[in-house]
Amino acid sequence: MRRAKIMVVDDEHLIRWSLEQNLKKQGYEVCTAGTGEDALRIAREEQPELVLLDYHLPGINGLEVLQRLKEIDEEILVIMVTAQGGLETAVNTMRHGAYDYINKPFNLDEMGLVVRKALETSELRREVVQLRSEHKKQGPPKILGNSKHMKNVLEMMAKVAKSDASTVLVQGESGTGKELVAKYIHYESARADKPFVAINCAAVPATLLESELFGHEKGAFTDAKTSKKGLFELADGGTVFLDEIGDMEIGMQAKLLRFLEDRTFRRIGGAKVIPVDVRIISATNKDLMKAIEEKSFRNDLYYRLQVIPIFLPALRERKEDILVLANHFIEVFSKEFAKPTKGISSMAEKLLVEYNWPGNIRELKNVIERAIILGNDENLLLENLPLEIVAKASQVTVPLTTFKLPPEGIDIEEVERELIKQSLEMTDWNQSKAAKKLNLGIDAFRYRMKKFGFLK
Repeated sequence: MRRAKIMVVDDEHLIRWSLEQNLKKQGYEVCTAGTGEDALRIAREEQPELVLLDYHLPGINGLEVLQRLKEIDEEILVIMVTAQGGLETAVNTMRHGAYDYINKPFNLDEMGLVVRKALETSELRREVVQLRSEHKKQGPPKILGNSKHMKNVLEMMAKVAKSDASTVLVQGESGTGKELVAKYIHYESARADKPFVAINCAAVPATLLESELFGHEKGAFTDAKTSKKGLFELADGGTVFLDEIGDMEIGMQAKLLRFLEDRTFRRIGGAKVIPVDVRIISATNKDLMKAIEEKSFRNDLYYRLQVIPIFLPALRERKEDILVLANHFIEVFSKEFAKPTKGISSMAEKLLVEYNWPGNIRELKNVIERAIILGNDENLLLENLPLEIVAKASQVTVPLTTFKLPPEGIDIEEVERELIKQSLEMTDWNQSKAAKKLNLGIDAFRYRMKKFGFLK
């Protein structure tokens, strides 16, 4: 794992030494400097990611060092260390690009926390840059579907992406691809170069969700050791995806509604009103009208969110898309796992289309991934599918006791030929398995194959 490099700049030897020892124990690489001039020289040579910089230095002071460090590397993180009572000075340095400040005398644990937060921010910035770079190469996510339902959805998504619509509500069962729709709208819009951030409202405790969305100021509550930007602030200019909005606690719904009215907010514990420009895409698998009747969802919030509604159909309602999606997943996973599978046997195709898919596209994706991992044939076979899908096979064939000889009679040779053909198709032409389906020995089965022209 990569070790972050930190530079400690302070004219007091004891402070430099104690910080160096403490940070090394936490796994960081550490270099030190006693003057601003040495700090600038070392910064050019060592290229640290973070600098702990004392304001009062012999020679050039901390503010000038900060400005010149930013000229060397605009992305470098600088935490100013100031004497007690130097709040105004510290705030001034932050206006010039410092990430944060800490007062002397400081607690080493507190300093460690501030350092970790700063490096996490740096890592997030790198990830955002990387994701933006990947997006430029890959483009928006691929959404497949030839059914009438999906053509309507795709048309709506394209219109929304090009519009200035500030709120979109995506509704559909679990596994239908709601987040994919949100990403498509974002990356096809004028906001594509700005952040896309997502949060699952059902996965974050109600007590933490407000902090996650709006952020908090230092000291706002017991564990608020530093200030923190929320998702709305981090995504300024971009898109925030609120997944499972139907599970948001009613009190938090009121706060979200206030934000949606004018796109401004205050961090927890803060007085400053912060304006942001974000598109809000919400998603839910719940019936929100029913939730409104049950008093678990606000009526006014619902109408604010669903300015543009998009309804995603369940997979069972778009059966013509099942094989399109299945073949796409086969292509993806065959490449990922270096498997030879290129298609689907006719019997497997039949069962994939007939299955009800309660877990929708997510379930189909998981089934295909499992089949590719376990299989090693050119085609995905019936035997590679889970039991709940294979159980459909018993519904495909007609039990012998229900067969009745028609009054006009029947050609027994044709019946036998059809049974041989069906058994071969069911097993993707595996002769041994096909013979077992008809309770025949392999020689007897091969004889019939030759007899009916299936084997030269």
